[in-house]
Amino acid sequence: MKTFAVVLLVVSAAVAPAAKASTVDASCGRPVILLHGTANDSRGTWRELTAELRKDKRCVYAPDYGNRARNPIALSAKEIGAYVDRVLADTGSSEVDIVGYSQGGVVARHYLKFLGGTTKVNSVISIASPHHGIPGTLPDWLVKRCPACSDQLATSPFMKALNDGGDLVGSVRYTTIGSRHDGLVPLASQTLSGPADRVTNVVVQDTCPLDFTGHGQMTHARPVIKWTVNALRRGGLADPAHRAC
Repeated sequence: MKTFAVVLLVVSAAVAPAAKASTVDASCGRPVILLHGTANDSRGTWRELTAELRKDKRCVYAPDYGNRARNPIALSAKEIGAYVDRVLADTGSSEVDIVGYSQGGVVARHYLKFLGGTTKVNSVISIASPHHGIPGTLPDWLVKRCPACSDQLATSPFMKALNDGGDLVGSVRYTTIGSRHDGLVPLASQTLSGPADRVTNVVVQDTCPLDFTGHGQMTHARPVIKWTVNALRRGGLADPAHRAC
Protein backbone atom coordinates (compact mmCIF):
# COMPACT_ATOMS: atom_id res chain seq x y z
CA MET A 1 0.00 0.00 0.00
CA LYS A 2 1.89 3.06 -1.25
CA THR A 3 0.14 5.61 0.96
CA PHE A 4 0.98 3.73 4.16
CA ALA A 5 4.63 3.34 3.12
CA VAL A 6 5.06 6.98 2.14
CA VAL A 7 3.51 8.23 5.37
CA LEU A 8 5.74 5.92 7.40
CA LEU A 9 8.89 7.14 5.71
CA VAL A 10 7.95 10.81 6.02
CA VAL A 11 7.15 10.47 9.71
CA SER A 12 10.33 8.50 10.37
CA ALA A 13 12.41 11.34 8.99
CA ALA A 14 10.60 14.01 10.95
CA VAL A 15 10.46 12.68 14.50
CA ALA A 16 12.40 14.27 17.33
CA PRO A 17 14.99 12.39 19.44
CA ALA A 18 13.57 9.91 21.93
CA ALA A 19 12.22 11.45 25.13
CA LYS A 20 12.00 10.01 28.62
CA ALA A 21 8.64 9.49 30.29
CA SER A 22 7.32 12.74 31.74
CA THR A 23 5.62 12.69 35.12
CA VAL A 24 3.77 15.10 37.35
CA ASP A 25 3.02 15.03 41.07
CA ALA A 26 1.60 11.66 42.18
CA SER A 27 -1.27 13.36 44.04
CA CYS A 28 -3.09 14.46 40.87
CA GLY A 29 -5.61 11.68 40.46
CA ARG A 30 -5.73 8.75 38.04
CA PRO A 31 -2.55 8.67 35.93
CA VAL A 32 -2.78 9.23 32.17
CA ILE A 33 -0.48 7.23 29.88
CA LEU A 34 0.06 8.57 26.35
CA LEU A 35 1.01 6.10 23.60
CA HIS A 36 2.46 7.45 20.34
CA GLY A 37 2.01 5.94 16.89
CA THR A 38 4.11 4.09 14.33
CA ALA A 39 7.61 5.47 13.63
CA ASN A 40 7.07 8.30 16.10
CA ASP A 41 8.05 9.17 19.65
CA SER A 42 6.46 10.77 22.69
CA ARG A 43 7.99 14.24 22.47
CA GLY A 44 7.05 14.77 18.84
CA THR A 45 3.50 13.56 19.44
CA TRP A 46 2.34 14.88 22.79
CA ARG A 47 3.72 18.40 23.33
CA GLU A 48 0.39 20.23 23.28
CA LEU A 49 -1.71 17.58 25.01
CA THR A 50 0.83 17.13 27.80
CA ALA A 51 0.71 20.86 28.50
CA GLU A 52 -3.10 20.83 28.63
CA LEU A 53 -3.21 17.81 30.92
CA ARG A 54 -0.74 19.42 33.30
CA LYS A 55 -2.97 22.49 33.44
CA ASP A 56 -5.77 20.08 34.32
CA LYS A 57 -3.66 18.84 37.28
CA ARG A 58 -3.13 15.34 35.90
CA CYS A 59 -0.21 12.94 36.22
CA VAL A 60 1.09 12.42 32.70
CA TYR A 61 3.31 9.55 31.55
CA ALA A 62 4.50 9.43 27.94
CA PRO A 63 6.77 6.45 27.23
CA ASP A 64 8.70 5.72 24.08
CA TYR A 65 8.18 2.08 23.20
CA GLY A 66 8.64 -0.66 20.65
CA ASN A 67 11.56 0.72 18.62
CA ARG A 68 9.48 3.76 17.64
CA ALA A 69 6.44 1.46 17.61
CA ARG A 70 7.81 -0.59 14.71
CA ASN A 71 8.08 -3.86 16.65
CA PRO A 72 5.24 -6.40 16.50
CA ILE A 73 2.26 -4.87 18.31
CA ALA A 74 1.95 -7.84 20.66
CA LEU A 75 5.51 -7.21 21.90
CA SER A 76 4.85 -3.49 22.31
CA ALA A 77 1.70 -4.29 24.29
CA LYS A 78 3.73 -6.43 26.70
CA GLU A 79 6.16 -3.56 27.10
CA ILE A 80 3.29 -1.18 27.85
CA GLY A 81 1.79 -3.67 30.30
CA ALA A 82 4.99 -3.63 32.33
CA TYR A 83 5.04 0.15 32.10
CA VAL A 84 1.47 0.37 33.44
CA ASP A 85 2.52 -1.74 36.42
CA ARG A 86 5.39 0.64 37.17
CA VAL A 87 3.10 3.67 36.93
CA LEU A 88 0.58 2.08 39.31
CA ALA A 89 3.34 1.25 41.77
CA ASP A 90 4.79 4.74 41.48
CA THR A 91 1.49 6.55 42.04
CA GLY A 92 -0.39 4.15 44.29
CA SER A 93 -3.35 4.31 41.89
CA SER A 94 -5.41 1.22 41.09
CA GLU A 95 -6.12 2.23 37.47
CA VAL A 96 -4.82 4.37 34.63
CA ASP A 97 -6.38 6.08 31.64
CA ILE A 98 -4.69 5.50 28.27
CA VAL A 99 -4.65 7.92 25.36
CA GLY A 100 -3.39 6.28 22.18
CA TYR A 101 -2.60 7.95 18.86
CA SER A 102 -2.87 5.82 15.72
CA GLN A 103 -1.17 2.49 16.53
CA GLY A 104 -1.14 3.51 20.21
CA GLY A 105 -4.87 2.87 20.48
CA VAL A 106 -4.45 -0.59 18.97
CA VAL A 107 -1.60 -1.38 21.38
CA ALA A 108 -3.90 -0.45 24.25
CA ARG A 109 -6.69 -2.69 22.99
CA HIS A 110 -4.35 -5.68 22.63
CA TYR A 111 -3.13 -5.09 26.18
CA LEU A 112 -6.72 -5.04 27.43
CA LYS A 113 -7.86 -8.13 25.56
CA PHE A 114 -4.89 -10.46 25.86
CA LEU A 115 -2.68 -9.25 28.72
CA GLY A 116 -5.05 -8.60 31.62
CA GLY A 117 -5.24 -4.85 31.20
CA THR A 118 -8.97 -4.61 31.91
CA THR A 119 -8.34 -4.70 35.66
CA LYS A 120 -5.83 -1.85 35.47
CA VAL A 121 -7.34 0.52 32.90
CA ASN A 122 -10.37 2.77 33.40
CA SER A 123 -10.59 4.11 29.86
CA VAL A 124 -8.93 4.17 26.45
CA ILE A 125 -9.17 7.33 24.37
CA SER A 126 -7.93 6.67 20.84
CA ILE A 127 -7.04 9.29 18.26
CA ALA A 128 -7.06 8.25 14.58
CA SER A 129 -6.46 4.61 15.48
CA PRO A 130 -6.90 1.84 12.87
CA HIS A 131 -9.02 -0.38 15.13
CA HIS A 132 -10.31 -2.41 12.19
CA GLY A 133 -7.21 -2.13 10.08
CA ILE A 134 -5.92 -0.26 7.05
CA PRO A 135 -6.82 -1.59 3.59
CA GLY A 136 -4.16 -2.66 1.13
CA THR A 137 -0.85 -4.51 1.20
CA LEU A 138 2.78 -3.68 1.98
CA PRO A 139 6.06 -4.50 0.21
CA ASP A 140 8.17 -7.23 1.80
CA TRP A 141 10.98 -4.82 2.72
CA LEU A 142 8.60 -2.70 4.78
CA VAL A 143 7.09 -5.73 6.50
CA LYS A 144 10.60 -6.77 7.60
CA ARG A 145 11.50 -3.27 8.74
CA CYS A 146 8.18 -2.61 10.46
CA PRO A 147 6.24 -5.68 11.65
CA ALA A 148 3.75 -3.35 13.35
CA CYS A 149 2.86 -1.92 9.95
CA SER A 150 1.71 -5.31 8.64
CA ASP A 151 -0.12 -5.97 11.94
CA GLN A 152 -2.25 -2.91 11.20
CA LEU A 153 -3.49 -4.15 7.84
CA ALA A 154 -7.17 -5.06 7.80
CA THR A 155 -6.41 -8.59 6.61
CA SER A 156 -3.67 -9.37 9.15
CA PRO A 157 -4.02 -12.27 11.63
CA PHE A 158 -3.30 -9.76 14.39
CA MET A 159 -6.21 -7.52 13.44
CA LYS A 160 -8.59 -10.45 13.02
CA ALA A 161 -7.74 -11.76 16.50
CA LEU A 162 -8.04 -8.31 18.04
CA ASN A 163 -11.60 -7.83 16.77
CA ASP A 164 -12.88 -11.37 17.08
CA GLY A 165 -15.82 -11.39 19.49
CA GLY A 166 -16.44 -7.64 19.49
CA ASP A 167 -14.67 -4.34 20.04
CA LEU A 168 -15.03 -3.87 23.81
CA VAL A 169 -13.70 -5.88 26.74
CA GLY A 170 -14.24 -5.80 30.49
CA SER A 171 -15.83 -2.66 31.88
CA VAL A 172 -13.38 -0.27 30.21
CA ARG A 173 -14.81 2.90 28.69
CA TYR A 174 -13.76 4.03 25.22
CA THR A 175 -13.70 7.26 23.25
CA THR A 176 -12.55 7.41 19.64
CA ILE A 177 -11.66 10.69 17.94
CA GLY A 178 -11.46 10.64 14.16
CA SER A 179 -11.35 12.91 11.12
CA ARG A 180 -13.02 12.56 7.74
CA HIS A 181 -9.83 14.05 6.25
CA ASP A 182 -7.53 11.43 7.78
CA GLY A 183 -6.08 10.24 4.45
CA LEU A 184 -4.49 7.11 5.97
CA VAL A 185 -7.00 5.39 8.24
CA PRO A 186 -10.60 5.14 6.96
CA LEU A 187 -13.04 6.71 9.40
CA ALA A 188 -15.01 3.45 9.67
CA SER A 189 -11.86 1.74 10.94
CA GLN A 190 -11.38 4.33 13.67
CA THR A 191 -14.75 3.79 15.38
CA LEU A 192 -15.74 1.13 17.91
CA SER A 193 -19.12 -0.54 18.39
CA GLY A 194 -20.84 -0.71 21.75
CA PRO A 195 -23.48 0.82 24.02
CA ALA A 196 -23.50 4.55 24.75
CA ASP A 197 -22.43 4.03 28.35
CA ARG A 198 -19.26 2.28 27.16
CA VAL A 199 -18.14 4.00 23.96
CA THR A 200 -18.35 7.41 22.31
CA ASN A 201 -17.21 7.97 18.72
CA VAL A 202 -16.33 11.59 17.99
CA VAL A 203 -15.81 12.89 14.44
CA VAL A 204 -14.07 16.26 14.33
CA GLN A 205 -16.12 17.56 11.40
CA ASP A 206 -19.47 16.82 13.07
CA THR A 207 -19.07 19.96 15.17
CA CYS A 208 -16.12 21.58 13.39
CA PRO A 209 -17.11 21.27 9.70
CA LEU A 210 -14.36 23.57 8.46
CA ASP A 211 -11.58 21.59 10.17
CA PHE A 212 -9.39 19.75 7.64
CA THR A 213 -6.99 18.05 10.07
CA GLY A 214 -5.30 14.98 8.58
CA HIS A 215 -3.79 11.92 10.20
CA GLY A 216 -0.38 13.36 11.01
CA GLN A 217 -1.76 16.50 12.63
CA MET A 218 -4.42 14.94 14.86
CA THR A 219 -2.60 15.10 18.19
CA HIS A 220 -1.74 18.76 17.60
CA ALA A 221 -5.25 19.87 16.58
CA ARG A 222 -7.09 22.00 19.11
CA PRO A 223 -10.45 20.21 18.78
CA VAL A 224 -8.80 16.83 19.35
CA ILE A 225 -6.99 18.07 22.44
CA LYS A 226 -10.20 19.57 23.83
CA TRP A 227 -12.17 16.36 23.30
CA THR A 228 -9.41 14.31 24.91
CA VAL A 229 -9.46 16.48 28.02
CA ASN A 230 -13.27 16.39 28.00
CA ALA A 231 -13.26 12.60 27.86
CA LEU A 232 -10.84 12.32 30.77
CA ARG A 233 -12.94 14.69 32.85
CA ARG A 234 -16.03 12.56 32.13
CA GLY A 235 -14.52 9.23 33.16
CA GLY A 236 -13.45 8.26 29.65
CA LEU A 237 -16.52 9.14 27.57
CA ALA A 238 -16.29 12.38 25.59
CA ASP A 239 -19.35 14.52 24.95
CA PRO A 240 -19.77 14.58 21.13
CA ALA A 241 -21.51 17.97 21.42
CA HIS A 242 -18.62 19.52 23.34
CA ARG A 243 -17.66 22.93 21.88
CA ALA A 244 -14.17 21.96 20.71
CA CYS A 245 -13.71 24.39 17.78
